[in-house]
Amino acid sequence: MSVRTRSHRRQVLAVFTGALIVATSAACGPTTTGVSTAPKATTGGASAPAKAKATAAKVGDTIGLSGMNGGKDDVTVVKIVDNPKGADDYTTPDSGKRFYAVQFRIKDTGSAAYSDSPSNGAKVVDSQGQSYDADVSDTAAGQSFPAAVNIAPGASGLGFITFQVPANATITQIQFGLDSGMADQTGQWNVS
Repeated sequence: MSVRTRSHRRQVLAVFTGALIVATSAACGPTTTGVSTAPKATTGGASAPAKAKATAAKVGDTIGLSGMNGGKDDVTVVKIVDNPKGADDYTTPDSGKRFYAVQFRIKDTGSAAYSDSPSNGAKVVDSQGQSYDADVSDTAAGQSFPAAVNIAPGASGLGFITFQVPANATITQIQFGLDSGMADQTGQWNVS
């Protein structure tokens, strides 16, 4: 099986999984709306919403997100790898573009399991305000999230999501939303 065929199958699976999740959860409305940029404060190992002066989240910060059907997850942008090589000799960005890989940690803090395709809810935004969806390419940055991820309550998952961005783009923000990006609440981190 060629690399392109595997990538196409993975992309189709990710889209199908996201559509299935959205379709099964459309009956219940979210409880929180908007874009959340406030990181959670950490004191003594326990996370709580920040009560001090609101600051914009940055790489390393955790944002608590709510999804449809009462899903609650703490999402952290762990690290960024700008312009990593493809995972193999056949994986390269399109002409005039580069890979941009973001490692996320998703911790299920609710009572229901997280079951989603994380790449469907992730975007990066450049200095011009242009946003870019995830790409199905694997890179040498590290282990990618699989197309479908299931995390039990109290557990967490760690993985990279890769994007293709123009070679000269300056990425300024990372966004992540639960329920394949369909939840009304989106987390946003500034890239320094």
